[in-house]
Amino acid sequence: GSVVASYPYDDSPTHRLTGVYSKSADDEVFKYLAKAYASHHPIMRTGKPNCPGEERETFPDGITNGAQWYDVEGGMQDYNYVWANCFEITLELSCCKYPLTSELPKEWENNRESLLSFIEKV
Repeated sequence: GSVVASYPYDDSPTHRLTGVYSKSADDEVFKYLAKAYASHHPIMRTGKPNCPGEERETFPDGITNGAQWYDVEGGMQDYNYVWANCFEITLELSCCKYPLTSELPKEWENNRESLLSFIEKV
């Protein structure tokens, strides 16, 4: 897990594990939507999720191109974009994949304004 908004493409022509910016035809739209979400999230907007074991990982403006972060061949985000013309971003909302029930209210507070802003944009 992490705290970042990721956008297509997740796959790249070279299939290098990381570091390849894989630009889609709608790159600017995807960046706009990802920033709309990230800019309202108190952790995501810093670009420094500070996840255990990944403390040095950073994401400018709290967003990343999927393949630049890590290459995913055959992912749903790319499939939906290419074959269904469905624009989606992937939201990594927590360093922990399974947060405790007691942490869910805090997670809601962290994401409420981001979600509302994202809905307004789409």
